[in-house]
Amino acid sequence: MDIIKTALSQYGVKEIEGHQDHPQIVKYFTSIGFDGEKLKDETAWCSAFANWVAKSAGFEYTGKLNARSWLSVGESTETPDWGDVVILWRESPESWKGHVGFYVKETKRYVYVLGGNQRNSVCIKAYPKNRILDFKKLKRYG
Repeated sequence: MDIIKTALSQYGVKEIEGHQDHPQIVKYFTSIGFDGEKLKDETAWCSAFANWVAKSAGFEYTGKLNARSWLSVGESTETPDWGDVVILWRESPESWKGHVGFYVKETKRYVYVLGGNQRNSVCIKAYPKNRILDFKKLKRYG
């Protein structure tokens, strides 16, 4: 299955405020071997979403919850296509923190990312291009 189609199938999945957790977000965690009941939907879940999408679509994935783990898979590219992985830094380029999602398009100043945990939901959001760490083309399994 196509990565973008798989990701778009989740569009609008949103955290539930309070003590309840969205069952689909819990599934993102459990599908890669984490206890979703302990992590909850308030846990940073962009990488869990990216892992679920890549795994479900038959592509390589990291199995890790940190966004920068995506720097270690796939092949770097300077000309991303729809559905390639976008890895961004948060706080500073040297920080361990990051964000990950799937490439939709770019303009002169922004890259548009389809990802999880963007405004606490699965949606498309623009990020300044100066925050990009890398674009990755994933290998398909099978």
